[in-house]
Amino acid sequence: MKIVEANAGVLTNFEVLQFLRSRGATVDPMGCLGAVAPSECKVFDYLIHTAACNQSRENIDEFLKRSEKFKLAKAEKLNLINIRPSNPAEAYSIIEMCEKRMADEIEELVNMVTEVLPPPPPNDEDGSK
Repeated sequence: MKIVEANAGVLTNFEVLQFLRSRGATVDPMGCLGAVAPSECKVFDYLIHTAACNQSRENIDEFLKRSEKFKLAKAEKLNLINIRPSNPAEAYSIIEMCEKRMADEIEELVNMVTEVLPPPPPNDEDGSK
């Protein structure tokens, strides 16, 4: 992999997952051999168990459009997309000075996040991946 432009911008987990898929990463460890680096396979394996695996470009674009009214920083938007909080307590840990900035709007924000961004895949009952 060659770095074309260092620090050109940040990527959502969805974008990283799409990039790894385009390079040939799979859940099958034998399918990853030679196509991508072992570290990329580990990142891929992690991301397919997060909300990123169910997201689409349309979901993210809609979230970005609807989140404008909340006056969030770019990093906060990125973290909301990647973490996908499903309750106010999770959102408080993502948004700086949340209580001061969003005391009356936090429920609305969380409802919008859960409405627009799909949930992560369900965990296996036995705890294995």
